[in-house]
Amino acid sequence: MRMQDKVALISGGARGMGASHARMIVAEGGNVVIGDILDDEGESLAKELGADKAVYTRLDVTDYADWQNAVDLSVRTFGKLNVLVNNAGIVNMGSLTDYSIKEWDDIIAVNQTGPFLGIKAATPTLISSAPSSIINISSTAGFQGIAELHGYTASKFAVRGLTKSVALELAQHGVRSNSVHPGTVSTPMNADLDVADFNPMKRMGNVKEVSQLIIYLASNESSFVTGAEFLIDGGELAGMGPLSSK
Repeated sequence: MRMQDKVALISGGARGMGASHARMIVAEGGNVVIGDILDDEGESLAKELGADKAVYTRLDVTDYADWQNAVDLSVRTFGKLNVLVNNAGIVNMGSLTDYSIKEWDDIIAVNQTGPFLGIKAATPTLISSAPSSIINISSTAGFQGIAELHGYTASKFAVRGLTKSVALELAQHGVRSNSVHPGTVSTPMNADLDVADFNPMKRMGNVKEVSQLIIYLASNESSFVTGAEFLIDGGELAGMGPLSSK
């Protein structure tokens, strides 16, 4: 029961990695507030997990009022909030000549501003419920550029930096902040990708493999870990293959 006495708010929690995190948190004895804009899937997941363990709320991560409502719901339902998982994210792509300003604005609003708004809304409650943990889901794209993924790459680098500034400010209050950088994980968002050469393991990650890392960072097991980056990428960023002579 590694999550006993923990209450987590997960953005983008209705499906994919977010839903996996919610299931594992509950399985480990915690409670979850599932935030998403996918109402049917979010309500179904909350029902699956049980009314005494999980609740769903509509959460548009670009709307600060939605964040405040989600934090308030956590306190009303479970008495506190001491884990925030900024999981919601989108991806779009295009060459510099074709990529629109609206596409840039949209992805920055969700992937970069969204986590900031969540942290801002949750900070007073995280402090009062400490020891607490903020977990920001970035990407391997937070370490390396990807051609034609300009907004995605920029936003994931930004999440990495935000994680560190938050860690420095909140450590004195018993709140830790870390970032998780998955490689290609099997979710609805990337189901059609060919990843044969993405990493030396020659496969996608499984959502449960990421959730196990989330449990570690959310639990008291990681009590001396803050401001850190955790790659879970099948060796994608470890380096290149062997050189061959001409």
